[in-house]
Amino acid sequence: AGDAFPDIAAAGLEGTAPDLKGKVYLVDFWASWCGPCKKAFPVLTELQKKYADKGFTVVGISIDEDKSDMDKFLKKNPVPFPILRDAEGKKLGEKVDIQGVPTSILVGADGKILSVHTGFDGDKSRTAYIAEIEAALKTIAK
Repeated sequence: AGDAFPDIAAAGLEGTAPDLKGKVYLVDFWASWCGPCKKAFPVLTELQKKYADKGFTVVGISIDEDKSDMDKFLKKNPVPFPILRDAEGKKLGEKVDIQGVPTSILVGADGKILSVHTGFDGDKSRTAYIAEIEAALKTIAK
């Protein structure tokens, strides 16, 4: 927390990175084979829908080695937020030192890391995300 988050657009990931300038965003590293990741997706979808018009977005980053595994997962679990792929987590995942999936990193409008969550613990994680996102959104100049 407190460090600047690397520029997603410059990381060379597969997919189109959204414009995150001045936004609060949650970067979620996940994989198709990860059970807790699948459980987190409905919560991430809820957060995206609830806060999108307030200057917030979720960015999903798959670390699947095989793109077809990611594509199959997303076909069964569609999401309203952008998904990029960092095969094996070698480009961005290593830069931010993720220790496993899911790992969610909340980044403030100033581009600095506000919090890091490793794993997903249902309502406990959801409650923490909401509190942190709402606090971060209050810092955005209207």
